[in-house]
Amino acid sequence: MKKIGFYLVVLFIVFSCKNDNQLEKEIAQINVDVTVERFDKYFSESTSEDLHKLKDAYPFMFSKQYSDEDWIARLNDTLQMQLHAEVNRTFENFEEEEDINSLYRHLRYYYKEFKEPRVITVTSDVDYRNKNIITDSIAIIALDTYLGTDHEFYRGIQEYLRLNFKREMIVSDLAASYSKNYIYQSETKTFLDDMIYFGKALYFKDRMIPSVSDALKIGYTEEQLQWAQANESNIWSNFVENELLYSTDPKLLSRFISPAPFSKFNLELDQESPGQLGQYIGWQIVRSFMKNNDVSFIQMLTKDATDIFENSKFKPRK
Repeated sequence: MKKIGFYLVVLFIVFSCKNDNQLEKEIAQINVDVTVERFDKYFSESTSEDLHKLKDAYPFMFSKQYSDEDWIARLNDTLQMQLHAEVNRTFENFEEEEDINSLYRHLRYYYKEFKEPRVITVTSDVDYRNKNIITDSIAIIALDTYLGTDHEFYRGIQEYLRLNFKREMIVSDLAASYSKNYIYQSETKTFLDDMIYFGKALYFKDRMIPSVSDALKIGYTEEQLQWAQANESNIWSNFVENELLYSTDPKLLSRFISPAPFSKFNLELDQESPGQLGQYIGWQIVRSFMKNNDVSFIQMLTKDATDIFENSKFKPRK
């Protein structure tokens, strides 16, 4: 009987992989061809004489509250010149273009009405709280927030934040921004609501950027992901035993949901743990729900958090 069960599991995995491969082949055929527009480079290479040409080509990038003299002063500012030099050095070749096109193919597959936007790169004075901005027609990516974890421009910024200031996070961050447009959930009141919301956002990445590692999807190092996986059962037990799931304590957001240097169980192991473990557990609950229910991906994004949890049959790995 054990052998039969083993073979059934193997067959299920093989069948699932075959279906996934077929789906990816189908998505790869979707016609999307976005060319990333390097506005940051065009601006840095402009002069006072030809700046008007760039303004004519990108009028929406020049706020009317600033005069031409202001823009020229910015061009000649020593710090801005250094910033542009570092961006040009790091992104001499923008290798993420095909990854962005792949994201848009997946969005088009699941949402037929989706129309790929113009993708424009900028510098933002390292405004890491707004690493990208998306609208229906434009996606703006601030390249100076992806220069590398240890870049000198990021001195003074907490290490747990700098961890994701690397180019490998560009597509993951872009997918996170798009997820907000497609997830519907009534106002979050409980810790479970928050866990499931972010679990949906991470599962959205599973579908939209399947070739990206789980670590990059959630913004962990591989070591942090392995810690979360190895301690999944203990994390879950702590949440249940301390009756956190239906708690409305706002402090749980900073303890387990928001980016942080570590999660706060108020135990000795805290310093070993990565932050956002509430997001991680919510992700595993949503994955379990999708595995155990005949519900479409799009339907799941609009389902109630309690409904997802109660029908997930979630069991933490041991």
